[in-house]
Amino acid sequence: MSEDLVLYTTPMSRGRIARWMLEEVGAPYRAELMNFGPGMKDPAFRAINPMGKVPALRHGDAVVTETAAICAYLADAFPEAGLAPPPGSRDRAAYYRWLFFAAGPVEAAVTNKVLGVTVPDDPRMRGMVGYGSLPEVLDALEQALRGGDYLAGQSFSAADLYVGAHLAWGMAFGTIERRPAFEIYTARLTERPAAIRAREIDDGLLAEQGQASG
Repeated sequence: MSEDLVLYTTPMSRGRIARWMLEEVGAPYRAELMNFGPGMKDPAFRAINPMGKVPALRHGDAVVTETAAICAYLADAFPEAGLAPPPGSRDRAAYYRWLFFAAGPVEAAVTNKVLGVTVPDDPRMRGMVGYGSLPEVLDALEQALRGGDYLAGQSFSAADLYVGAHLAWGMAFGTIERRPAFEIYTARLTERPAAIRAREIDDGLLAEQGQASG
């Protein structure tokens, strides 16, 4: 398979997480910048992602969508970067657990909060809601962070990147409450060299877009 890596993204989207992951991996990649609106619904892009959304990643003939899946794929495709614990290990179990906890319960609970969706106070209805409640989700994350600096063993992994990005974004925009454990955790992660590089690239693109529209 060709080693070409192409990220389809916009600088104000979950594509920022995928770019951070690519910077951590360290392999050469190219970014195809998309515009929200008709451009993402164009048949050419829908052939890559039928949902017409970013981010999407193309690695040779392979295509990956969904940000958590992109992070997991890149960690496995470039094992030399050390972004995932060994398969079958206890740390790998924690890695999967928290990576997909953020992709499922965290995403759903935060989105419902933003949309003003309230789960009825009825045990039958609450049982249908996989995340329970936003406070329960955040309590679970906070408890996990008491175990050490990282979520899956003693080393930074793609799970930390994905969870940390969600927490940092949510606290910045007020969709996730600021808790000391979250602030300490995200401060450590977002100062990683790869995180800074990715942020500078996307912030630079946002500034260019602002100048072009001004």
